Amino acid sequence: MEWFTAPEYWLSRLVFQRALAVVYLVAFLGAVLQFRALIGERGMLPVPRFVARVPFRRAPSVFQLHYSDRFFAVWSWAGCAVSVALIAGLDSLLPLWSGMLLWLVPWVLYLSIVNVGQTWYSFGWESLLLEVGFLAVFLGNDEVAPPIVVLFLLRWVLFRVEFGAGLIKMRGDACWRKLTCLYFHHETQPMPGPLSWFFHHLPKPFHRVEVAANHFTQLVVPVLLFTPQPIATAAASLMILTQLWLVLSGNFSWLNWITIVLAVSAVELPTTAPDVSGTPIWYEVVVLAVATVLLALSYRPVRNMLSRRQVMNCSFDPLHLVNTYGAFGSVSRLRHEVIVEGTLDDPPREDSDWREYEFKGKPGDPRYWPRQFAPYHLRLDWMMWFAALSPAYAESWFAGLVERLLENDRDTLRLLRRSPFPADSPPRYIRARLYRYRYTTWRELRETGACWHRTYVRDFLPPTRLDSVPQRR
Repeated sequence: MEWFTAPEYWLSRLVFQRALAVVYLVAFLGAVLQFRALIGERGMLPVPRFVARVPFRRAPSVFQLHYSDRFFAVWSWAGCAVSVALIAGLDSLLPLWSGMLLWLVPWVLYLSIVNVGQTWYSFGWESLLLEVGFLAVFLGNDEVAPPIVVLFLLRWVLFRVEFGAGLIKMRGDACWRKLTCLYFHHETQPMPGPLSWFFHHLPKPFHRVEVAANHFTQLVVPVLLFTPQPIATAAASLMILTQLWLVLSGNFSWLNWITIVLAVSAVELPTTAPDVSGTPIWYEVVVLAVATVLLALSYRPVRNMLSRRQVMNCSFDPLHLVNTYGAFGSVSRLRHEVIVEGTLDDPPREDSDWREYEFKGKPGDPRYWPRQFAPYHLRLDWMMWFAALSPAYAESWFAGLVERLLENDRDTLRLLRRSPFPADSPPRYIRARLYRYRYTTWRELRETGACWHRTYVRDFLPPTRLDSVPQRR
C-alpha cells in the first residue's frame, strides 16, 4: 500500500527517534540517581509498602513481582544502556522486528518505574514519555519508510498536549483571559531558571503579548498540524519556537523538550529518502491494529478535554497509552517556600543555632541564583513547591524526609545541594518554616546581590526530634 508510508519524513523520523532516546536517557538517569531516597527500601515512600496494597492490574510493574534496591538499580541502568544504544542508532542496524522490540524495551522498563513511583512520578511528562515512547515502537527503522498512521498519531498527541493546555487555561484562572498571568508566573513557577528573574522584570505590556501569543499557539496552531504541507511544518515550527522560549524562562523537566521532539515529527525536513522495498504485510497489520486501539482509547481523554470539568495530566489506563495533559490552569500570585533547618542543641532554645538545608533547584538562600537543571527532573525540589502550596501535598512523605535528615541519611543528602551538618554529627532537631518569597528589584539586586527577598510567614513543622517523628503508614 503506497499510501501507508511517507518517505519525505525519513529525516524527521531519524531526528525524532534519536532525540526521544536522549529524553529516555535523562529519565532513566534521574531514576538511578534519586530512587533510593524517594522510593527505595528505606525511602520516603518505599516501593515494597506500595505494592503490598496496590494490585498488579492497577499498577503493572515488574516490581510487583520482586523488589530490591539492587534490582531497581540494575533495571534503571539497563534503561540507560538501551537509551544509549538507541541514540547510537542500533535499531537501524537490526531487522525491522528486532528494531521494534528494541524500542519496546525502554517503554517496558520505564512503565515499571512510573507505576510504582507514586507521588514522585505523578507528573504529566511521565505519562507523555510513555505515550510517545509506545508510538515510537511502531515508527519503523531503515527497512521501511515512516508509516503515515504513526506520524498522524504523534501529531494527535502533540495536539492534545497543546490544545488541552490551552483549554485548561481559558477555563481556569481569570488572569489567562485578562492576559495578566505572566505578571506573576515567572516569579511563582515551581522551579525558576537562571533567566526567570529577567523574564519577570520584562514590561507588563510585553507579558500581555506573551500570554496572547501562548493562546494562539495552543488553541489555533494545533489545528494546523492536520493541514497539508508546508502549513503543518510552519505550525510545528512555531510550537518549537514557543517551547524554546519556555525552556529559557524556567525549569520544567523534560516537558518542553519532549514537546519539541513531538513537533519535529511533524516537520518535513529536506532529505533524499533511500529507496526501500515495500513494507511487510505483518508490519502494516500491526500498525493499523495498534492505531485502531489507540484511537478507541482516545475517547475518554477527548471527553475530558472538552468537559467543563477538565482534569489535567491524567492517565485513563494503567499502561499510559493515551492520556490527558495540561498545565497551570491556575497561577499563584504569591510564592511561598518551605525552609528546612536543623540544630545540634537539645533541647532547642530561642537563641539556638538553626542551620538551613540548601536544595539544588528550589529557592532557599536569597543570594543563590537559580541554575538550569531541565530536562533533568529534581523530584524532591518540585514536591517542596507543592508542599508550600498546601501541607496536604506533603502529608505522605514529609515525615520521611525529616526522619532521613535527622539520621543524616546519605542517599537523602545527595538530593540536596548542601547539608549544614557533618556526616558524623546529625542534627538533634529539625524544623520547617514557611517564607514568602519575591524577586528583588533592579535596585535591590545591585545593592544586595540577592535575587530573592523573603519574609517569615509561619511555622510549617515545629522542632522535631527523631523519636517524635510521626510514624508513616
